[in-house]
Amino acid sequence: MRIRILFLSLSVFILLTAVGCSNSSITSTTETHTTENPDSKEILTSDPEADIFQFDGVIYKTGIDWVEELTLTKDEQVGEIKTRNNTDTNFEDDMSNKLPVGSKIYSAKEKGEVGGPILLVESEGKLFKYYGLVEG
Repeated sequence: MRIRILFLSLSVFILLTAVGCSNSSITSTTETHTTENPDSKEILTSDPEADIFQFDGVIYKTGIDWVEELTLTKDEQVGEIKTRNNTDTNFEDDMSNKLPVGSKIYSAKEKGEVGGPILLVESEGKLFKYYGLVEG
């Protein structure tokens, strides 16, 4: 009987030691992944015909079905297209690939109600809706 108790005690001790040792060898690592807004190169690579412009570091794109269905009213002018780039994918703020230079950029009065960053652009007598392509 004594041998059984000794054997059982020794088995429990070895088991606890093994579990304790294996826990001490576990290391914890934390990975951080950051998401960034898509840039002009990413958008134009996936859709070469996209009509885009960059404003405050964000790419805005027109022709998005659910945005086109919104009834929006232009509010304050917030910018203007200053350069046009239809030859490569390197964009800067106030640059477009299809809108003419001088096109006026407006905020929408309904900006808090539409569920995303939307700007309106007035060009050649028409008002176009552009959606800001942001991650998050």
